Amino acid sequence: MKHNLAPLTLLAALASGESLAEQSGESTITLGETHVDGSAGQSLQAVSNVLTSVDVLGADKIEDKSVMNSWELLGQMPGIQLTETRQGAESGKVTFRAFNGEGYINGIKTLIDGVPSNVNSGNQRFIDMVFPLDIDYIEVVRGTNDPRYGLHNIAGNINFVTRQGGNYTDSRLTYGSFNTRELQLAVGRESGNFAQNYFLAKQDIDGFRNHDESDKYSLSGKWFYTDDEGLLKAGLVTRLYHHEAEEPGFMTKAELDASRTDSAPKNANDGDDRDMKQVAVHLDWQMRDDLSLGNKLYYNSYDDDRKITFTSYPAGNAPRQRRQWDERQTGMLSNLTWAAIDGLTLDGGINLEHQDNEYRRYRYNYSVPTDFDATPARTQNDDAYTLDNFGAYIQAVIEPIDSLKIIPAFRVDRFYGETELPDGTEADLQDYGSIQQPKLSVVYSLTPNINLYANWGRTFQILTGSSGPAYMTTGQKSFDPSINTGKEVGIKLIPVSGTEARIAVWQQDATDEVANMPSTGTTVGLGETRRRGIDLQFTSNITERWSLWGSHAIQEAKVVSAYTSDGESLAGKEVFSTPRYISNLGTDYQFNQDWRFGLQARAQGDYYIDSLNQQGKYGGYAVLDANVRYTISETTSLDLQLKNLTNREYEYVWYDNFFWGGDNQPMFSPAPGRTAYMSLNLKL
Repeated sequence: MKHNLAPLTLLAALASGESLAEQSGESTITLGETHVDGSAGQSLQAVSNVLTSVDVLGADKIEDKSVMNSWELLGQMPGIQLTETRQGAESGKVTFRAFNGEGYINGIKTLIDGVPSNVNSGNQRFIDMVFPLDIDYIEVVRGTNDPRYGLHNIAGNINFVTRQGGNYTDSRLTYGSFNTRELQLAVGRESGNFAQNYFLAKQDIDGFRNHDESDKYSLSGKWFYTDDEGLLKAGLVTRLYHHEAEEPGFMTKAELDASRTDSAPKNANDGDDRDMKQVAVHLDWQMRDDLSLGNKLYYNSYDDDRKITFTSYPAGNAPRQRRQWDERQTGMLSNLTWAAIDGLTLDGGINLEHQDNEYRRYRYNYSVPTDFDATPARTQNDDAYTLDNFGAYIQAVIEPIDSLKIIPAFRVDRFYGETELPDGTEADLQDYGSIQQPKLSVVYSLTPNINLYANWGRTFQILTGSSGPAYMTTGQKSFDPSINTGKEVGIKLIPVSGTEARIAVWQQDATDEVANMPSTGTTVGLGETRRRGIDLQFTSNITERWSLWGSHAIQEAKVVSAYTSDGESLAGKEVFSTPRYISNLGTDYQFNQDWRFGLQARAQGDYYIDSLNQQGKYGGYAVLDANVRYTISETTSLDLQLKNLTNREYEYVWYDNFFWGGDNQPMFSPAPGRTAYMSLNLKL
């Protein structure tokens, strides 16, 4: 039998369904189970050395969920804020640690199978490429002390790990509210040294509102070869995604009160046409018992044509826009791990990324609806720009005694780039120098069931986009990188067998935070900010049939020192669109061999929608979802999912004229009421 690249002890932990934290005295909590394979084992082993608040959502909590977009799956996880914009392909985003999802401050690094998967602005659009049936697990790392990633890794990172290897043919056919039709097909074949996995998904939805249709598909293929000794593993992963969607538009309060499902005539031609591709080559080599090397070479492409009419006022042509992105990313990640001696492991890595990007923004004269086939009134952007990132890190895992682990780490990043604007202006990316990020993590096992941990670390924010101030065009003010310094103390405990709990207190301070939205050319300095909070969570297998989990995150994000363009102080103001609490509570009950029942409640607090905190609070909600599974045979089952069971009315809200001229009023995107989805699952 060939050896697996993952440590056998880790595989045993995964196979038994126990959490990684319980086995190794770490701070990770796992909800559900993961498929056992070498790729998953290696990734989980790496993340266990981060020693911060890490959560893993297993396949059994993912593959049977009916969601319009895979980012919604993270609503089951602790402290995750869902920003549900519901505008066609711009469906929403996930954030945590009091960073919001408006697009101005993109603080979460996103990865698919360990491959960087943010667009240039930091938005998380590549998440849409993966569907639930293809996901093995999702890992969320919160905090500033993970040295593996630099760009966009301000508050932490999310890694969507897909299935690899195995022999299976799984399919899921769904029909539900708003004429939702979805097919997912996952196929895995493994024989000898060769494993291949294929995935197909097709989803069509008429939409909750008028002018809200969405049609998309996703294809992927994975091919991996392992040598006879199990020491060398090489693979190719490819993904293809296409999405065409209408946009119903944002509503005024009067429009919302009149109807939650209408779309205004001004939005009748709004929509999005999006294509994304990802190709990655993986190479893992166990060079000797104490030395391993991992490499990833990747290519991402993102093409988007979005037509949007934000507001109703006729003056000027600012709100009627057609935005087009063409982005290409090529990159490499390489990691070397050396178990030097007993009690000391050294880990280091480098990453390179080159981006070739184009951005076009056309503005149109007032009409109802906007005629995007007409000649634009003006071309505001027709930009070509590059961004190059070189990063490197090193960390040591020191275990002076069995109950103590100390991990010092250091990371450095450098950036280069050039832009060319329509008027012939050429400019270089501003010189950020070498951005240094020291980090330190400690965990002490007070008893086998009680682990105390603490960490301190620095991350950074730089400006992205195609023009000034990211690039030093004439007259532009330079911005230093915003340095985020985070600290956290926590306790992870197992009070009784089958139950894990964690309490963490954290704080994150930024030196020169900037609200930066490249698509609108908006950059506003927020100055010094402070985010802090308390995270409480637990997961418990009360009996063999009954499980319960829950969390409550208390958080705040405030400006410490900054002023508006009119000289008004923002000190003490809350950062816009940041709720003060995020909670969830869920339970699953296996009634007998055939029937399983589940409930999940999610709640999110209200938030201010403007930087001066003068326009009131909006956006809070509390919803209850239910699911029932009936197992017909070993290969066939039926799922019924009821979302927003109590038919709660809630909506996403933003402030028009937040940074640029508008109607000076809240704008709403309502959420659906009660919905139902029936799915047929086949596992062959």
